[in-house]
Amino acid sequence: MRQHHQSYILYGQGSALYATGQYKEALTKFEQFLEVCPDCYDAWIHRGYALSKLRSYAEAIASFDQALKLNQTLPLAWHGKGLALAKLRKFEAATIHFRRAIKSNPRDATAWYNLGTALNSLGRYQEAITSFDRALEYNFKNHHAWYNRALALNALQRHFQAIVCLDTTVQIKPNCYYAWNQRGMVMIQLGEYAEAINSFETSLKYQVSNPNAWYGKARVYAVQKNVDLVVKNLYRTFVLSPYVYRFMAQTDDYFDSIRDNKQFQALLQAT
Repeated sequence: MRQHHQSYILYGQGSALYATGQYKEALTKFEQFLEVCPDCYDAWIHRGYALSKLRSYAEAIASFDQALKLNQTLPLAWHGKGLALAKLRKFEAATIHFRRAIKSNPRDATAWYNLGTALNSLGRYQEAITSFDRALEYNFKNHHAWYNRALALNALQRHFQAIVCLDTTVQIKPNCYYAWNQRGMVMIQLGEYAEAINSFETSLKYQVSNPNAWYGKARVYAVQKNVDLVVKNLYRTFVLSPYVYRFMAQTDDYFDSIRDNKQFQALLQAT
């Protein structure tokens, strides 16, 4: 009895360490506990989440599998395995596991949200929107769900609906700089250039080291053939992310109207 009590102290210590972000130390405690109580599926689940936090996704999956071997109706295990699979970019398998988590707990807003993000990654945008709708049904103020719903709508060319979602995102979380970025990008597609610039400027107010916003502004100024401002904003982009955006700018249709400009060419060729 004393040994049993002491082993559960290890489990409690592991849970406390996990809660404070000390994942490696938590993992050690869970493994020590499992040596004494190998049939405790909750400990296998906690071990899996600790391993995921440490980016040991294959080991995490094995831990969740061990929990599910002991009990098939564990939404946290199905969900955790889905998350680990998604991190390994195995999105199709991830969707299967998120659906199993939802089957065990249909009101799990987070599982619905993660299912939606996996479906977005698979390009199954209409299904993703349905999942985000369910996530928002149970947690209306999940700004991540509104944002990712906007991404799906935009991919389906439903730009106005995407803007509504992005406006809701920033209403819930005004400093969500990447939502302001995306709002700017959609406004460019709608030809609303002043609104696009305003969105990028707002994004930069919250995160100045944000190459997407500088690049978005450069796109708007390219459409307006304002080469000086294109170069100024692209320069800021390249300082923050010199390789990705330089490559993008070389083939981006938005810059076609100024592609032969010497100032623009000089910036692209500068090292």
